Amino acid sequence: MTAHEFTVPGSSRVYDRRQLLVVLLIPLMMALVQVSSVNNALPALTEALGSSPSEVQWVLSGYTLAIGVVLVPAGRLGDIFGRSSLFMIGLTIFTLASLAAGLAPTTLVLNILRVFQGIGAGVLSPQTTGLIVQYFEGKARTRAFALFGLAVAISVAIGPILSGLLIGWFGNDLGWRGGFAVNLPLGALGLILGARWLPFGKERRALGLDHATTGQPVVVRREKIDLDPVGSLLLVLTVLFIMLPFMSRTSPWVWGLLPLGILGGTVWVVWEKRYKARGRFPMMDLDLLKLPTYGLGTLTGSLFFMAGPAIMAIVAIYLQNGVGVSALSVGLLTLPNAISSGFGAMWSGRHSYVHGAAIQVLSTILIVVSSAALAFAVWEIENGASYWWAAIPLVLQGFAFGAFGAANQTLTMMDVPRTHGGIAGGFLQTGQRMATAISIAIVTGVFFAGQSLGSSGSNWLAGMLLALGVVVFLAALTTTSALVMWRIERKRA
Repeated sequence: MTAHEFTVPGSSRVYDRRQLLVVLLIPLMMALVQVSSVNNALPALTEALGSSPSEVQWVLSGYTLAIGVVLVPAGRLGDIFGRSSLFMIGLTIFTLASLAAGLAPTTLVLNILRVFQGIGAGVLSPQTTGLIVQYFEGKARTRAFALFGLAVAISVAIGPILSGLLIGWFGNDLGWRGGFAVNLPLGALGLILGARWLPFGKERRALGLDHATTGQPVVVRREKIDLDPVGSLLLVLTVLFIMLPFMSRTSPWVWGLLPLGILGGTVWVVWEKRYKARGRFPMMDLDLLKLPTYGLGTLTGSLFFMAGPAIMAIVAIYLQNGVGVSALSVGLLTLPNAISSGFGAMWSGRHSYVHGAAIQVLSTILIVVSSAALAFAVWEIENGASYWWAAIPLVLQGFAFGAFGAANQTLTMMDVPRTHGGIAGGFLQTGQRMATAISIAIVTGVFFAGQSLGSSGSNWLAGMLLALGVVVFLAALTTTSALVMWRIERKRA
């Protein structure tokens, strides 16, 4: 066999890792495009369907919330019953929901279908990470995660441009619908290639779990499969109660769910520990968090997502509402950001295996520096400069995003046993989703509070400066965590 080929125990068929990556990355891009493209299409969608502000909010929130809730349970199921099968199920749900969303007659129907889209994306996403951990090792795994980061960058880039072009060509109604309909041929292609190139059947395990820290196999008869339904329900409710207050701005009562979410998380941890102590198999073996690379990597990644994603949200709001830039122009302005993100991911992929911890530190410092530079650019824009000057600090931020993503994925999953790949990837992504929701709520909240200062009630400069100050603070916290991880890695070396 060549370096790109592999076999599955119990099967004589030879599989190709390059083909496997193609199958995994196409749906990943589809799922991410559904965030950036729909965000840019919201004004057209609102006009076409006559949506209220609260209805439009759930076009984005319902999708994100469904992904966050499903990730960890789906990762657990993939580890047990086979990641390829769960991947195909998730892709099927996502593709069919995308087609139906493009035909939705009302915003209510669209929001329901967006939840199903999110469920599909949440089912397939942890299988992507799990399959990479399962079938790639060493530098090959680092390169795979670099391509993972490149796919993320491309998705962020083409989303706003795609929706802008479709709306420009076909008008508001057909344009926003086309943003969902494009998933049908891509999803069909992914299903066809997945049926040909994914390792089915023989990868399924009776209970695919080794001990999280020792890597020793656990032999369990099939009749003893333990799905830990109580643990799954507790975690689902915890994620829901924590994310919902930050994503719903229609009623203040939802903030009462936040302490319930914190309490639910505490109960979940206690339950999982006791469940394992009784000789059962918890939904997530919390011993994974005792692995320094995984535990600290998950924390660092979550902190980074607290600092990062909100930047593009406030930039888009500022440019469209404060400066009067069109949606398509905003997409073109952010294109260099996405290109540099892809470059950063590929550069990081070549060096993360040896210098991943240092790359994380560099990336967080770049977020601090570029955020300060963006604040200066906004100051100049408010004093008559072209809004295109904002592209320069955004290029630096894009490189930092791409480089950090590849390095963090590589380091965090480095010591995770293969049989825990799905659940570990799902938990990592859940932390990132929750951090993103919290970050966007806090940073945009500060942005609008600052924007309302002054007699005119439209102080865009104050809003941007205050919001970017929060980003700098959060990025500094991430740098601290990254430095601790770097110190640990240097001692290991």
